[in-house]
Amino acid sequence: MIAFVTGPVAAVAPDSAVIEVGGVGMAVQCTPGTLAGLRVGERARLATSLVVREDSLTLYGFADDDERQVFELLQTASGVGPRLAQAMLAVHSPEALRLAVAQGDEKALTAVPGIGKKGAQRLLLELKDRLGAPTGAAAARTVAASAPPAWSDQLHSALVGLGYQPKEAEEAVAAVAPQAEAAAGEGKAPDVSTLLRAALRTLNRTR
Repeated sequence: MIAFVTGPVAAVAPDSAVIEVGGVGMAVQCTPGTLAGLRVGERARLATSLVVREDSLTLYGFADDDERQVFELLQTASGVGPRLAQAMLAVHSPEALRLAVAQGDEKALTAVPGIGKKGAQRLLLELKDRLGAPTGAAAARTVAASAPPAWSDQLHSALVGLGYQPKEAEEAVAAVAPQAEAAAGEGKAPDVSTLLRAALRTLNRTR
């Protein structure tokens, strides 16, 4: 198992980064929140989890060991693969997930693209004794207070992390706002990864 990778950030894409390790570029799948903290040319350390399939080897990267542990624990639930586990961590922090499961917050889980009401109910039952209890500070807060940052903040940070100027990032966020608002109007949480791809298309057209 590859527990972590450390080295200069060689490239950052909408859903992955390349970390140079001993002269080899390691492609690592990451959430927008993790990517937002990376800067091309700067050194980074990512906790990692290697997912082995018959036809592929995929390395997933995380900001810290706790996030990686939750990623792996989520996959012990039936129907949860690495992509869905990563989507859950893209929407909720590890502590927010613990709190949601501890409080039986079905709505928090259905905010994740790909999880419906029945799936959320099943996950709450299966994960109840697996993720562990939230910390005292988190338990004292409501689920609303522990919600992830607004999609616009996440998107802006991700774009700046990709090397765009803050003003360019602001314009791109404004350009995809109608798409995010449409999703919210349907009762869905805006998918930051989808919005990031749309924002990048907008920026490429203006350059």
